[in-house]
Amino acid sequence: MTGSGLDPRAFIAGLPKAELHVHLVGSASVPTVLELANRYPGSGVPTDESALTAFYEFTDFAHFIEVYIAVNSLVRTGADIEALVVGIAADMAAQQIRYAEVTATPDSHLLVDIPAEDVAAAYTVGRERALAEHGVELAWIFDIPGELGLPSGLRTIDWVEHHAPAGSVGFGLGGPELGVDRAQFAEVFRRARALGLASVPHAGETTGPQTVWAALTHLGADRIGHGISSVRDPALLAHLAERGIPLEVCLTSNLRTRAVERIEDHPFAALRDAGVVVTLNSDDPGMFATTLNGEYQVAHDVFGVDHGGLAELARTAVHVSYRSDAGKRRLLAEIDAYVSDPTPSATARVE
Repeated sequence: MTGSGLDPRAFIAGLPKAELHVHLVGSASVPTVLELANRYPGSGVPTDESALTAFYEFTDFAHFIEVYIAVNSLVRTGADIEALVVGIAADMAAQQIRYAEVTATPDSHLLVDIPAEDVAAAYTVGRERALAEHGVELAWIFDIPGELGLPSGLRTIDWVEHHAPAGSVGFGLGGPELGVDRAQFAEVFRRARALGLASVPHAGETTGPQTVWAALTHLGADRIGHGISSVRDPALLAHLAERGIPLEVCLTSNLRTRAVERIEDHPFAALRDAGVVVTLNSDDPGMFATTLNGEYQVAHDVFGVDHGGLAELARTAVHVSYRSDAGKRRLLAEIDAYVSDPTPSATARVE
């Protein structure tokens, strides 16, 4: 039996996966955000489910950033951070996600006076609980909130140099792209690479190809978060394809933040047709009302990716992840076993 005869939704639901672009705060489910909002009234975040849903209707990317900052303000203790980590693992386990590289923003926690040691401990304990309680291995990408500029970059790399927990694999740059010069962070990223962390900045989500070029030139990007505007520059497409520099594509995110007006207009297919390495990711699933499974479903429904193509997207995420070689082999073997026999027993982990 092969996966080709299985209903696409069922096939996706059982397919073992990795995710490479998902933000810790943005992943928080509506119940988790409501719990935090009620814990900290007066934050500006609604404490009613219907009001929170309306709060998540974004007019544009700048509005999304405003909402993200408001939700982020609900995280005020190490226990809050740990709750987010365990929560994301529970949601991932339900989707057969075995491994994820989670983007966390330590500076946002430091700025609300959570002690540096408590931030690190929360990431550590949360990660241990994620594996023990949900069977999900998490790794960390620590990013700079671009709207806070170079001072935030310096605080972030200082924290990473002194407190980076086990499982730290990457260093990123998020937030708005407009008005945030990538070159100013060159030395910060050099320090991160000196620690052995991969360079994984956001670029080309809401700005043009020049931002992707800047991330490559000034930040030494190994992978690009989003990067969808690369489709407008044939030379850049060729460069990404020839160098095998992956893009972390987030379909629903780009629609919800109005980076694309219609999902059918998304350059997902054009990027793949150009030979660019593409992975699928959920970005901020709690805020965008999506899941990684949902992103695979969009790839099937809108772009016609068949069962074999969906499995190949899952394999690609594993290949371009920063998991250990042994961990990659195990997960690739799981995917292959599932594709050959997509029955419940095939989703058991291959040891």
